[in-house]
Amino acid sequence: MAEPAPRPNIIVFFSDQQRWDTLGCYGQPLPVTPNLDRLAAEGVRFVHAFTCQPVCGPARACLQTGRYATEVGVFRNGIALPPGEKTLAHFLSGAGYEVGYIGKWHLGSNRPGDPDRIQAVPPERRGGYTDYWLASDTLEFTSHGYDGHMFDAQMRQVDFKGYRVDCLTDFALEYLRTRDGRRPFFLFLSYIEPHFQNDHQHFEGPIGSKERFAGFVPPGDLVGAGGDWREEYPDYLGCCASLDENLGRLRGELDRLGLSGNTLLIYTSDHGCHFKTRNSEYKRSCHEASIRIPLLACGPGLRGGVEVDELVSLIDLPPTLLTAAGVAPPASMRGRALQPLLEGAATDWPREVFVQISEDHTGRAIRTKKWKYSVWVPSDEPYSGSATASSDVYVEQCLYDLEADPHERRNLVADPAYASTRAHLAERLKARMAEAGEAVPKILPAAGTTSAP
Repeated sequence: MAEPAPRPNIIVFFSDQQRWDTLGCYGQPLPVTPNLDRLAAEGVRFVHAFTCQPVCGPARACLQTGRYATEVGVFRNGIALPPGEKTLAHFLSGAGYEVGYIGKWHLGSNRPGDPDRIQAVPPERRGGYTDYWLASDTLEFTSHGYDGHMFDAQMRQVDFKGYRVDCLTDFALEYLRTRDGRRPFFLFLSYIEPHFQNDHQHFEGPIGSKERFAGFVPPGDLVGAGGDWREEYPDYLGCCASLDENLGRLRGELDRLGLSGNTLLIYTSDHGCHFKTRNSEYKRSCHEASIRIPLLACGPGLRGGVEVDELVSLIDLPPTLLTAAGVAPPASMRGRALQPLLEGAATDWPREVFVQISEDHTGRAIRTKKWKYSVWVPSDEPYSGSATASSDVYVEQCLYDLEADPHERRNLVADPAYASTRAHLAERLKARMAEAGEAVPKILPAAGTTSAP
């Protein structure tokens, strides 16, 4: 009898606030991502991938647990992951994997101003990452584009000097070089780029980014819009190019160590960036710029230069990772493993992705191949802490025909000609909310319409 194939090592290379269209394989015209484009050519590119929550902490809670943000209780930033939640690290550690985490965590402490606001995350707040730890709870508050520090497993400060993406990758390469090979490893590598640097209110690309990408082609949703993209987009692309260069470094080290053949590498982000064109900051909206993300995979079971056109969600990654490791995903996980999409065995794949929205407002949305439909609680005060996890009553907010209007310029939500479309999408949205454990709400019409779904 043939020996069973060894379980793969798994690396999640996770960026922060990265639009899907910064990658060449998703249409970026400048040579920003040659290494990622090669990864896509060798592996799998998910053409239509979306976050399930367009803000940092909630998206990370979903990705670590496989459950929606409202189920976990982390529906906005500044809420720690509850200690009883089982995460990817718990499941994979239980299956014999060595589990490690490097970078931004953002799930370790509660609201700013509370006594337990932390940066050095104690062991009980690390979501089960017990074998290797080098992180800050909010890396943007312990570092800048150049220089900073994180904390190791003993909560000791570890300084770094140089461009932040390079330094985090240096730590990851050292991690790879020091594995003994007795157990497969799961490494979650969480960068902050291309997220803006909070205290500087600026995207901090490597020195020279403004000149290198001065000739950028603005994405269609930004053309003619306000916001700060005119001055900030070159540095944003510089951040993305640095991520790409360091992905190349990581793959090169995997080759050198003889690990490439049995390592699954996933590249994705927590949400996108609309450059203050949809609300007063960068995300937290239903629009493509906020919710659409890159998603590439290359490794055992996910190779061949394949493009998957079905709509997939960040909530699908946890069961995908467990499946790759030979671990049966628990029933508590809301997503579905992506492997059957490659095997042609996913005949009943969902026709839409579901998104929960918080902080700017309490909202819900679905995205189909053709339509974007969202509802919200207009009484919320943005970023004040008054926004709730959910509501019994929502008001229609947006309806976009993505085939006719891919840049979401024309909101059809108050157009009576689309009443039946809105009613149909409202029922689908309610069904997805119920599947996520939410109460089925009442949805009121937007101003100018005459009937509620």
